[in-house]
Amino acid sequence: MNVVLSVQEMREISEKVRRSGDTIALVPTMGALHEGHLALVREAARQSSRVTVSIFVNPTQFGPNEDFERYPRDLEGDLRKLGKLKVDHVFVPDAASMYAKDAETRVELARLPNHLCGLNRVGHFSGVATVVLKLFNICRPDVAVFGLKDYQQVRVIEKMVADLDVPVRVVRHPTVREPDGLAMSSRNAYLSAEERARAPVIYATLRRMAEAVGRGEKDPEALVRSGRARIEEAMGKVEYLSVVDPDTLDDVQVVDRPVVIAAAVRFGNTRLIDNVMAEPGKGLK
Repeated sequence: MNVVLSVQEMREISEKVRRSGDTIALVPTMGALHEGHLALVREAARQSSRVTVSIFVNPTQFGPNEDFERYPRDLEGDLRKLGKLKVDHVFVPDAASMYAKDAETRVELARLPNHLCGLNRVGHFSGVATVVLKLFNICRPDVAVFGLKDYQQVRVIEKMVADLDVPVRVVRHPTVREPDGLAMSSRNAYLSAEERARAPVIYATLRRMAEAVGRGEKDPEALVRSGRARIEEAMGKVEYLSVVDPDTLDDVQVVDRPVVIAAAVRFGNTRLIDNVMAEPGKGLK
């Protein structure tokens, strides 16, 4: 496993791999790797002959009052975990090499960021799209694997790839969960023991809402009202709980087709996101 720090070196390695006829799968991460990330790496190995994992805590996707400085970092531990898997290259750039001092170009999407997390995290998805496009240009993957825990992020990347004719196939991977249902996240480490015990209410609530859809509930307001009450009863602060179209992320007015039910909830100072897909007559997809 080769650890690459230089943008230029990573680009040269990627070009050499492609000239050899091998294919590349990229797993972009911000480090602090857990089993959810490792599942993406395993999927990448199934999708391609070579695997690149990037580790970069991207400053442009954090707002001024967010947790960039305290975001968990454990490069030594990350490399130890990746060393046990089929990984060819780990790209670990620093911010100075990724963003020139006079950089002024960003990727902006007109509509997808205007929902869900984008409502309270202005500029977040522009930062995500910009850094992912840069990683695509540097690492030259044929395939990129993203986890569905952040469904909106996946849709942003898929839309960017389609709109800009980026020659990368985006692969979705199901959310990886703890035994009690809590979606795996690097931010789970911020939770106190009491908060950690209450946090599984998010997934339990989303599942219950999906089951109601399966039984024929068509009113999204009724679904959200009951779901919000359950989360708040567990002392979670709901930032949003929405029933949305899987493609546009617009709020649906009636649940008469497959939908995504998405939530952002705070326990103390820790913000957690999760989502499920639901379909009338079937429930949880």
